[in-house]
Amino acid sequence: MMRIFKKLRDRHKHHSEEKNSKHNNHKSSAVEQTTARPSAPPSATHDSAHRQSSNTASANTSNYAKGSSASQSHQKSDANSHEAKQASRQMKQRPVEKIAPKPKPPQEHSHSSRSPQPDSSSGIKFDELYRLKQVLGQGAFSTVREAKHKNDPFKIYAVKCVERAKLSKEDEEALIDEVGILREFNHEHIICLYDFFQDTKMYYLVLEHMSGGELFDRIVAKAYYNEKEARDVCKILLEAVAYCHSNNVAHRDLKPENLLLVSQSDDNKVKIADFGFAKRVLKPNSLSTQCGTPGYVAPEILQALPYDTKADMWSVGVILYILLGGYPPFIENNQRLLFRKIKKGQYEFHEEYWGSVSKEAKNLISSLLCLDPNTRLSAKEALKNKWILSDAATLEGKDLGANLAEFKKFNAKRKFKAAVKSVIAINKLTSLGLNFEHDLIDNDH
Repeated sequence: MMRIFKKLRDRHKHHSEEKNSKHNNHKSSAVEQTTARPSAPPSATHDSAHRQSSNTASANTSNYAKGSSASQSHQKSDANSHEAKQASRQMKQRPVEKIAPKPKPPQEHSHSSRSPQPDSSSGIKFDELYRLKQVLGQGAFSTVREAKHKNDPFKIYAVKCVERAKLSKEDEEALIDEVGILREFNHEHIICLYDFFQDTKMYYLVLEHMSGGELFDRIVAKAYYNEKEARDVCKILLEAVAYCHSNNVAHRDLKPENLLLVSQSDDNKVKIADFGFAKRVLKPNSLSTQCGTPGYVAPEILQALPYDTKADMWSVGVILYILLGGYPPFIENNQRLLFRKIKKGQYEFHEEYWGSVSKEAKNLISSLLCLDPNTRLSAKEALKNKWILSDAATLEGKDLGANLAEFKKFNAKRKFKAAVKSVIAINKLTSLGLNFEHDLIDNDH
């Protein structure tokens, strides 16, 4: 009898322990579920509001409130939990204020992703990464040479090697400006700067190799030339200049020598090169340095007036005049007389060469070679000109054969002058001639 009673007591005790165990396990599971939902940090909700619409932001705020309430219920009494839930419901109903997105900084374009690695950021010296080859060109301060990167032996670069000792303080500042501008630029018709190195003696600018040479040399080699070809070049030039100006940069030395071709096979892959005189334009009429190339310089620069990007548009007008007529609008062997003509805007469309040229093309030139910069067309406005938008087939029918003969004569003279000037030390202050100021004084009498 005692044994039977003992068995019943043990069975009852076992059942009670099992029941208590299940109850405790259930409580533990509830606690685990509660603590498994941590509250989101306020910063996450704030960042989410920047990226998403008001509805999404409201949903995120609700999730944050739910998580907070659950966390607090684990730590506080049932009364406090009730208050937290009530606060949560209030947060759900509260409208979430839209946070205005921060203004984006000016976008910077870098060519580092296309440059061979390692690059200058690695700290490795230039001569350990590149092997210099044949000379492509030479000036008073620098030499341009072909080069290959040790990890990319099949691609050729053009490296501008500049001797620091030959640079004045102003020249050095101009070079740093050039590098800074080209590092930000990324346009299909502007030369690419891949990398920049410096040591105690030299600066090295790793540039795109323009194997096609100068644009004007390609044009004069043609047997046939028409308005469509001239229009296509002008449109490319205007697009590149518009890009510069939209990024608040004036080139200040647009001329045929700085219009280069990427390859020997494609006439449309034209790029603007040599940003040595380029300057950022922080506000209208904020530039004052008198620089440029005599036949292409704007009258306001010669008159020592404050100027801006519109000075480039005068140079574009001169280039377009040559592309269509075959010779420049301002021709004088005497620089004093040349400057006088430019300052007065004295040019004409000679019937012999311009009689068959489209009226719209001549109107565009006149709107660019305008003495008043305020009424001179901008690059974006010029791109809307009727001639620029003309039908290709119509322009192809307008032959410029007679003008091409003049073009060849002009180009031969231009090349000779360029060869002479290449051995003269030219910077901003001497770019318009060693006797520049004297010539201007004489012109005013």
